[in-house]
Amino acid sequence: MSLSFVSPIAIILVILIIAMIVVLPLFAIVSILKNDFKNNDKLIWVLVTLLIPFFGPILYFVIGRKKRLQ
Repeated sequence: MSLSFVSPIAIILVILIIAMIVVLPLFAIVSILKNDFKNNDKLIWVLVTLLIPFFGPILYFVIGRKKRLQ
C-alpha cells in the first residue's frame, strides 16, 4: 500500500493529533510552573500532566486552574 492512497485530510488530522499531544502538555506545564498552588498541588499537577499524556493537561485546564492561588 502506497502513501498516495492516504487522503490529505487524514494526514492533516494525524498532524493535529500529534501536535495536541505535544503542545497541550507544554502549555499546561508552563501554566502550572508560573502559578502558585496550596501545599503540594503544583507537584501533583505536574505529575498528572506528565503521566497521563492526553487527559492530564485537559484535567488541569478544567479542574486545576480553578485551584490556583490568586
